[in-house]
Amino acid sequence: MTKRNFINTSFIIISSFTMITAQKFDIEGHRGSRGLMPENTIPAFLKALDLGVTTLELDVCISKDNQVVVSHEPYMNYLFSTKPDGSPVLKSEEKDFNIYKMTYNEIKKFDTGKRGNINFPEQVKIEVFKPLLCDMLIACEKYIKEKGLKPVNYNIEIKSEEIEYGISQPKTVDEFSNLVYKEILKQISPERVILQSFDFNVLKFWKKQIDTGIYKKVTLSALVTMEGVRPSFEKLGFLPDIFSPYYKQLTIEKIKMCHEKGVKVVPWTVNDVENMKKMKELGTDGLITDYPNLAVNLF
Repeated sequence: MTKRNFINTSFIIISSFTMITAQKFDIEGHRGSRGLMPENTIPAFLKALDLGVTTLELDVCISKDNQVVVSHEPYMNYLFSTKPDGSPVLKSEEKDFNIYKMTYNEIKKFDTGKRGNINFPEQVKIEVFKPLLCDMLIACEKYIKEKGLKPVNYNIEIKSEEIEYGISQPKTVDEFSNLVYKEILKQISPERVILQSFDFNVLKFWKKQIDTGIYKKVTLSALVTMEGVRPSFEKLGFLPDIFSPYYKQLTIEKIKMCHEKGVKVVPWTVNDVENMKKMKELGTDGLITDYPNLAVNLF
């Protein structure tokens, strides 16, 4: 074999390996592993890493002192939150504990795990609080290194709604996004980040920042509930890297439409084996689940 042939062969092998790795079915631990551990907490993310997920899915909000907090709601959910005095947060008062109006020192005094979650009976009850994005990333990267685990991606959802601008979140998506992007750059390579949102204003802003070179490239994922593929893409104004719908709204036709445009499909939130298999059979590129322990044993 000549040197040139050896180089060409090596390139083909490396390229093939890269393609195989890139095409691996993506198992995303929803809020870490919500079905097993308190959602959006460091223990939930570490559990997901132990189980072998390829991506950690999480949500972020902003505190009064401009800290990026890992939380699905911009308030203290009554289902599992406990006040600093030890009493449970009541449904009638949960939105009074607006994260955007609280400093992080105030936020971390609320427990979000010791009561468990009635909707997830298998969830372990432990004392824990909402972490900062930077602390979550540091803890996960350290754990991966110590345990010799494979690197994972991070699917970060910016929790944003137009009606909440300036109320439970920053006044503009620019401000919100810049705070999140700054934390990402401090800890991990943007190449390992998926940025998702139901608020297309957020995705449009990130796309503009990336195209103008202000932000480094991240994968952009369009979250939708009932919306179809074509209307979503038209509303967005560009093709996202990923189309992420509620799994019950998916059809083979919708998946084919996305794939023909070079867009991957990763549905949420698939929590039973039967539907996990169905999603794979339909041709999705991955799935988001509260129970990564079920998914990793299937694919």
